[in-house]
Amino acid sequence: MTDAQETAAASSLRTTGGAPPDDGGTTASGAPTPLLEPREGIPPVITDEASLAEVIAAFAAGSGPVAVDAERASGYRYGQRAYLVQLRREGAGSALIDPVACPDLSALGDMLSDVEWVLHAATQDLPCLREIGMTPTRLFDTELAGRLAGFPRVGLGAMVEGVLGFVLEKGHSAVDWSTRPLPEPWLRYAALDVELLVDLRDALEKELDRQGKLDWARQEFDAIASAPPPEPRKDPWRRTSGMHKVRRRRQLGVVRELWQTRDQLARRRDVSPGKVLSDAAIVEAALALPVNVHALSALNGFGHRMGRRQLEQWQAAVDRARALSESQLPQPGQQVAGPPPPRAWADKDPAAAARLSAARSAVSALAEKLNMPQENLIAPDAVRRVCWEPPAADREAVAGALAGYGARPWQVEQVAPVLTTALTDPAG
Repeated sequence: MTDAQETAAASSLRTTGGAPPDDGGTTASGAPTPLLEPREGIPPVITDEASLAEVIAAFAAGSGPVAVDAERASGYRYGQRAYLVQLRREGAGSALIDPVACPDLSALGDMLSDVEWVLHAATQDLPCLREIGMTPTRLFDTELAGRLAGFPRVGLGAMVEGVLGFVLEKGHSAVDWSTRPLPEPWLRYAALDVELLVDLRDALEKELDRQGKLDWARQEFDAIASAPPPEPRKDPWRRTSGMHKVRRRRQLGVVRELWQTRDQLARRRDVSPGKVLSDAAIVEAALALPVNVHALSALNGFGHRMGRRQLEQWQAAVDRARALSESQLPQPGQQVAGPPPPRAWADKDPAAAARLSAARSAVSALAEKLNMPQENLIAPDAVRRVCWEPPAADREAVAGALAGYGARPWQVEQVAPVLTTALTDPAG
């Protein structure tokens, strides 16, 4: 049993029968225990302001951290809005809130503003929570904690099983959460997702403390909580899957026109863009540059199931791209700040390529020693920037450069020494 599992064994965890197992989750045979039912049953879905006020009062009277989760309808609806919010807190129990019926949860968010929120993969849920008025000032991310602690699998199910000895049913993770009413099995699944989050948090905190990484984790959590909303992506159409096949500017123009047309339609219909037209179809049309609806209908993705009106709509987008002047066509490469792609370094600057190779090896060795993924030890982009335009070859200058690229103090402390050596003596 790991230290984290021992912490779990001491906690009051409940399964279907209601009583905490003697061994903290595992059965007499040592197999994980299926977690089949929330300990107080499935809570009613909150769909009106009066019920929401009762939940706010109950959670205000609770104690300790609050477990928070949100369900989206990715792949079904446009955007990443929340369609169900789940919470759990000691003394308050669990709550399921419908943010479609109660779109403003700012009163709940304000009440919980000074409480530590426990989320799994916080950066996935925070944008949709922010949209409905819920933003934490303090948080504990159990997925990130697992990464820092060196767990090989950090999905919620794997963490709950590996640390607490319980098996979560994960059959409804990719369903259409915009469905109304939500089926009872889905609600049970949603409630169970927050059932053990605080228990998992407590076990991971002890494990991180044992490894001497608890302060590192707190710095990471603070960085997530204080980060501003991300800037809108520039030229999001360039992220169309299969874009590496599209090389000519006219073809790029077709991708852009089709992507923008699809996005407008998807937004208006509130459906996932991929349900309107697939990325593969967009790329297919860009490569073929069809001259009419007949030619378009012969391409993959524009087959017999697509009506004449739809085909004309897509052909009109292709025609708009075909009519653009050379100056109106997009450039082949997206302009990005910072160093060029690493594959081009050997030709552009062999010395920088040598620095990057040495730095990557040094960071990889350090990450292995600390038992965590390289990307959590230091952002790869920060390493590339330091290697492309190296500061003065001393530890203080390297530390300052890393901090300027957003590295946290613990990352600077760990990485600056090995990067300084790599920059001063890339040949080893």
